[in-house]
Amino acid sequence: MAENPTITICLMAILFITRLASTLGKSKSWTGLLPPQIQTLDFARHLHVEPDAIKSVSSDYGIIVHENPAAVLYPSSIEDITSLIKFWYNNYTPFTVAARRHGHSVGGQAMASNGVVVDMTSLRNHKNGTGITVSKCPSLGFYADVGGELLWIDVLHSTMEHGFAPVSWTDCLYLSVGGTLSNAGISGTTFRYGPQISNVYEMDVVTGKGELVTYSSHTNSELFYAVLGGLGQFGIITRARIALEPAPNRVKWVRILYSDFSAFRRDQERLISINGRKQKNALAYLEGSLLMAQGPPNNWRSSFFPSSDIPKIMSLVTQHAIIYCLEVAKYYDDGTRHIVDQDLQQLLKGLSFVAGFMFEKDVSFVDFLNRVRSGEQKLHSQGLWDVPHPWLNLFLPKSRILEFNKGVFHDLVLKRNITTGVVLFYPMNRKKWDDKMSAVIPEEHIFYTVGFLHSSGFNDWQAYGHQNKDILKFCDTAGIEIKQYLPLYNSNKEWINHFGSKWRNFRERKAQFDPKMMLSPGQRIFNDI
Repeated sequence: MAENPTITICLMAILFITRLASTLGKSKSWTGLLPPQIQTLDFARHLHVEPDAIKSVSSDYGIIVHENPAAVLYPSSIEDITSLIKFWYNNYTPFTVAARRHGHSVGGQAMASNGVVVDMTSLRNHKNGTGITVSKCPSLGFYADVGGELLWIDVLHSTMEHGFAPVSWTDCLYLSVGGTLSNAGISGTTFRYGPQISNVYEMDVVTGKGELVTYSSHTNSELFYAVLGGLGQFGIITRARIALEPAPNRVKWVRILYSDFSAFRRDQERLISINGRKQKNALAYLEGSLLMAQGPPNNWRSSFFPSSDIPKIMSLVTQHAIIYCLEVAKYYDDGTRHIVDQDLQQLLKGLSFVAGFMFEKDVSFVDFLNRVRSGEQKLHSQGLWDVPHPWLNLFLPKSRILEFNKGVFHDLVLKRNITTGVVLFYPMNRKKWDDKMSAVIPEEHIFYTVGFLHSSGFNDWQAYGHQNKDILKFCDTAGIEIKQYLPLYNSNKEWINHFGSKWRNFRERKAQFDPKMMLSPGQRIFNDI
């Protein structure tokens, strides 16, 4: 029987990269080159196996998990990605593939142990990347077609040139479009505009079969809903069509302090009840956070409070152990400049905060959205950025937050008395989410997000890890049906519990769009099946 040269090349490639993965695990100085057989494949010239390339994608923002891939693909075009996946899909022993842009995961979600990591940054550096275009049509109004590899800061600057901007954001703009849409994309804008996945009209995605598909809620809708919040399990997002609205010029930005948790949550819920997208008297942004003696009032997210007020704020924190900070923003432009103060005063009228502890800033729209960046750059300059980040992000049902406040914030975090990083706590409206999407949230009409955004040293991150486990254990024992955001689980059983009633559909979509389970192995959803 004549030998099939294509099969021979494929098998040699698999054997080579398998051997390479083993070699890299034993040696830090491997400097070999890809064999000629693999170089005959179109995408092969963009595959790199040098130690520096491997090291660059072997960890993430969390710096807790370390796993080496067998190779890194630096694509020059979307075709390189489709060719890579199609190549592996057509072999009997396919490799795993993970797309990575900014690597902002904290538990290895963007890694592919002994597989191939696709460095999406490379697309941005080539003319064949999708880029950004702003358009208008009668049915959608204004929208932007955006490359999945681009950062949201790129989207902001490009759309602002046309006088428009997306409406739903994450707190950090140096995250990729494809990355946040694979999770949900939340911030203080979510209560009004929904998560970022609720503001997408259409996408292009490379499936686990190596097929480039365009999909929307009307065309290939099953894939559309699967990918949004799908944790990268069904495809790699290469383009997204994002809703735009006219961009404001400036922002009234206010922080208000509370000593009473019940008053804090009551005022938050009252303010998010005014949430119509077209309501002129609604806030554009609302978040909450905690101030505790273990951490300073100003942090890397934003140095908001004037230095002259820090002593009195810390005195308040010392007196009450925990102070709750309500943070709101109202956008305005030249047409509403004369009424913005009046509107804001009306919205905040009757709130039950501590008298004398309201602080206000007036900043540009871009500076407000990019508020986290200056803190990040400061950490970079101080050598405090590349440290472990043992984060924990949860969604909590409204009905159980009083128990959570006492059992976690007071009885666990305060008594543990380890240095506290940023702790976020604010509500969202369930009706702003689409249940057909893969993202999982609590069943109640109002639910809260809580984010423990800690940074640590390399030798003490385990203390935060233990605290995170104790928080999860408390919720489990108390019967609080939480959902993890940016979830981290180690077993299929835990994932089944996480997805609940959505699990069967999630599993069926995986079989349909990634039947060989190649994509996003770092999420560990199907690894033990």
